[in-house]
Amino acid sequence: MIWWNGEKPSAERLTRLGAQAMPGHLGMEFVAIGDDWVKARMPVDERTHQPFGRLHGGASVALAETVGSMGAGMVIDRDKFVAVGMEINANHIRPAYSGWVYATARAESIGRSTQVWTIRIEDEADKLVCLSRLTVAIVALDRK
Repeated sequence: MIWWNGEKPSAERLTRLGAQAMPGHLGMEFVAIGDDWVKARMPVDERTHQPFGRLHGGASVALAETVGSMGAGMVIDRDKFVAVGMEINANHIRPAYSGWVYATARAESIGRSTQVWTIRIEDEADKLVCLSRLTVAIVALDRK
């Protein structure tokens, strides 16, 4: 298990953390936490569409960064450090038009000062919509 002090966070807690910020405004909800992964969903609707009725690529990236950053923040001592995004990329594979998309983040590398997470976003039929990689900096709270 990768979680700080071996304590798996609850999906409800992670959802509450973003309720008054972008994740909440876009309707993101954390739905499951495993031993080495975190999963959230986001609606594909008027909040997340681009003008032509497809899931906006920026919404996919917002979901990927949210899920990866929350995962990163849960494997460090949050009394001493904060996890902040350094770089993200995304390959948009296929469109989504409605329903929900699900993002699963897994750590590829957890270091003292950086982490790398891969995020797979899939539609309700488990088809790949977006593949993203997030690099996160671990910064001491007294330096933020």
